[in-house]
Amino acid sequence: MVEYKSNEAHLDLVFQALADGTRRSLLNHLREGDYRVGDLAKHYDVSLNAISKHLKVLERADLINRTVSGRVHTCCINADRLRDIEKWMSPYKKFWEKSLDNLENYLIEKKEK
Repeated sequence: MVEYKSNEAHLDLVFQALADGTRRSLLNHLREGDYRVGDLAKHYDVSLNAISKHLKVLERADLINRTVSGRVHTCCINADRLRDIEKWMSPYKKFWEKSLDNLENYLIEKKEK
């Protein structure tokens, strides 16, 4: 039971992090590969400090990993956490697939009549 609560708390952090469009956009950039924070910031019309704060939220949710070499901070995506979300969402995917299949069958039957 403790593991479940721990996982639920982690999912809360993940969904809070993903609730912001800028953070989702940052993750999209990181799908392409590792980025230095400064290079990521060039894609946005906000300050480097603002991007850094967004990255900290993603880091707390364990959606990205950051490595530091001197003054250079490099980020990469943590795909394992995205798999956790996919596992959580999979029952909903099955629900919608079944619902859409039912709708398709209904429309086919209606067209045949």
